[in-house]
Amino acid sequence: MAIRRRRRVLVAGIPLGGVSVLIFSRSSFRFLIVGSLMLAACEKPRTEVSTVNDDFGDPVRIGQAPTRIVSLNPATTEILFALGAGDRVVGRSDFDLWPAAARQIPSLGNGLQPNVEAVLGTRPDLVILYASQDNRPAADRLQAAGIATLSLRNDHISDFRRTTELLGTILRDSARAAIVTDSVYKTLDRVRAATAALPRPTVFWHIWDAPLITVGAGSFMNELVDIAGASNVYAADITGPSKPISLEDVARRNPDFILAGPIGAQKIANDPRWRIVRAARENRVLIVDTVLVARPAVRLGEAAVSLANLLHPGAVR
Repeated sequence: MAIRRRRRVLVAGIPLGGVSVLIFSRSSFRFLIVGSLMLAACEKPRTEVSTVNDDFGDPVRIGQAPTRIVSLNPATTEILFALGAGDRVVGRSDFDLWPAAARQIPSLGNGLQPNVEAVLGTRPDLVILYASQDNRPAADRLQAAGIATLSLRNDHISDFRRTTELLGTILRDSARAAIVTDSVYKTLDRVRAATAALPRPTVFWHIWDAPLITVGAGSFMNELVDIAGASNVYAADITGPSKPISLEDVARRNPDFILAGPIGAQKIANDPRWRIVRAARENRVLIVDTVLVARPAVRLGEAAVSLANLLHPGAVR
């Protein structure tokens, strides 16, 4: 004979108090428990929520993965695509040119002092900024509007690993983030090993013309020069990422080579003032792919290979 009882049942640690359990036999009770466990297993797991601080010191809540991301930092845009989240990017900067699919995303400006109204118009649930003080007001306004922001500095090669791992955590795909970083670092290590025993020429890296600006020890571009088997003539004197210098001082340091982008190399060739620099006078200007070498992102290894083969032809295969 069936007995109707009220009992408190724990299913997967969840008390189902107050449910009316009709028990016909021990086997039918087991059937009920198994069915309840199956229902509990079908429920979506709760997303763990944690908080980290970005490079402005602002708290960033890590919970549900974002689905509409504005990335106003070329490095983070490249990383997002590498992590398989390119389809979640709804806004970028003018300089986000790789991969090719990134160019199909609406541009929202140059990435510094962005138009906040234009950013809000994309209805983002996360906005990624470069952590320059120029972007501090935009971060404040976006946060006041209830939009999560993530402001990061990408000045060193080590920042690539940190940024990729953090984005992997935010996107709930740490495994893919680890694969991406490991691949890049293996290539960097291969280039470093290939150039370790080679002569180390000195280089001057031309990154801007008016005023004349070069890279210092605080830049990943300086680290790439070192990995590629050369020495930056300003590494010992400029501790930050970059600094204005004089043409006369470049001539005094007498670099073996000048590294420059296509536009910069043309300016050097057309400006007679550069003839005071021996490397310019002797046409030892090496033209670099600025889209490749000026991004501390997923093509860092490829950038190191490119530089190494410019400085030491055929050294890295």
